[in-house]
Amino acid sequence: MARRPPAAQTAFGPMVVVACEQLVPAAHRLIEDDLAVHFLPWSLRLLVHACRWGFARDLLIDWTEKRTPGIWAGMACRKRYIDDRVGEAVGSGVDAVVILGSGLDTRAYRLVAPAGIPAYEVDLPANIAYKEARLRAVYGRLPERVALVAIDLETDDPGEALAARGFRIGRRALFVCEGMTQYLTETAVRRLLAFLSKAGVGSRFVFTYVRKDFLDGTNLYDAAELHRRFVLGRVWHFGLAPEAVDDLLRQHGWVQREQGGRSELASNYIGRAGRALSVSEIERIVYAERV
Repeated sequence: MARRPPAAQTAFGPMVVVACEQLVPAAHRLIEDDLAVHFLPWSLRLLVHACRWGFARDLLIDWTEKRTPGIWAGMACRKRYIDDRVGEAVGSGVDAVVILGSGLDTRAYRLVAPAGIPAYEVDLPANIAYKEARLRAVYGRLPERVALVAIDLETDDPGEALAARGFRIGRRALFVCEGMTQYLTETAVRRLLAFLSKAGVGSRFVFTYVRKDFLDGTNLYDAAELHRRFVLGRVWHFGLAPEAVDDLLRQHGWVQREQGGRSELASNYIGRAGRALSVSEIERIVYAERV
């Protein structure tokens, strides 16, 4: 079997976090997702199963925090934030939801398809093939109203691939791009934004990005090991300065409506859950509207 690309290999970690969060008492849970564990390979399902004991779960969280401070809560909170935006969009009657770099995410099956709205999951062929196999294992078939689109956003045209599956870019849609922009080059990011510039007025876009000062090494935010692995290892390529985001979006017909990071996620989610967790400053999240 061909080796999975580095970007594809990172699909599992966030879902381990989400699956383990389901074992936390409901009042202190950062995100709700009862499907997450079913999309993991058997070895990671065993790991999650072990975390039903609080001490084992605490050991796993402590281990991840020592390697990359703030990564556990950062992943859980960004997913919770996006789930909230997806729920709002579905409730307001968007025509479709497009999840770019979908990984093993389950929101198309929890939040979108049950509302009768078509969802399109776009990811690398390796991830799409794995996800299709897990969907057949979980549901016994491929669920209706969700199209799996296997492309490489670094080299392929998302417009052509999505159109071939029935998506029309002029519709009022929600586009989600979680934990992915850093894996693309600036050329690919601008190609993606050029595609999104054709979206219908009133469309929404929620995405995460890595801070540019982390990529260029100006500020390592206590994550030197992460910088060594992903930046010096040439896995991450693209980053933004927070103050540059709105201008970049406006160049493509979008307006930033909300941007947050460590303090906002901690206040909105961690504080309310009563958890003693930090959030990494490396990544930020943006909610924008097509005007």
